[in-house]
Amino acid sequence: MRQADDRLIVALDMPDVIAALDLARRLGDRVSFYKIGLGMLSGGGLALANELKQEHGKRIFLDMKLFDIAATVEAAVRGLARFDLDFLTVHGDPHVVRAARQGAAGKDLKILAVTVLTSLERPDLDDALIRAGTVAEIVAERAERAFAAGADGVICSAREAARVRALPSAAGKLIVTPGVRPAGADRGDQKRTATPAEAIAGGADHIVVGRPVWAANDPAAAVEAILAEMASAQGGRTKGGARPQQAGVM
Repeated sequence: MRQADDRLIVALDMPDVIAALDLARRLGDRVSFYKIGLGMLSGGGLALANELKQEHGKRIFLDMKLFDIAATVEAAVRGLARFDLDFLTVHGDPHVVRAARQGAAGKDLKILAVTVLTSLERPDLDDALIRAGTVAEIVAERAERAFAAGADGVICSAREAARVRALPSAAGKLIVTPGVRPAGADRGDQKRTATPAEAIAGGADHIVVGRPVWAANDPAAAVEAILAEMASAQGGRTKGGARPQQAGVM
């Protein structure tokens, strides 16, 4: 069995907490980092996050994509920061990022700014009245502004990871790429996808994989295949050149 590599974040987009805990149990030490999103929040997502963190030693990425006036964002992040989580997403608008940083002050919680959702392409941005420019250009500009506002990292597709990594302001920052699909996997509702190896080679520090794991006939085997592919990318590169972090026991 391959040991966990915390560059892999498995998204627990499950029907309920019981199913999510069962998946985590089946994956065991193969996975050290989990994402819990809005779909799970009303079904006990915060309790799930706390159990995985405190009882099983897992790292937790809370994917809330917060967006509101500054005072509300700051208050929400301050409340969430009490749960000893690792990553939290907010929209990449500078006023939102600044407020989130204030809310997380004094905590280890990393604030990640969403640039452009991986389910969107240029026609979707047109529908939303987003200014002209390629998706890659807008992602890079939003990333730069988010970094300037204090973001610890950004969320972008693997297609834009190299462009964001090349920004001077990206030095020491995290790049997390959702929409990652192993070769031959169904893209689902994602449009700007890449394989695990492509994402890591492009400069991602972490990749997020959900459906290809939890919908697999053998989720553990699916994770093993992803870990093997990641290890082949740049000789097992991790952020800062470190070796992969090992998981806690579950």
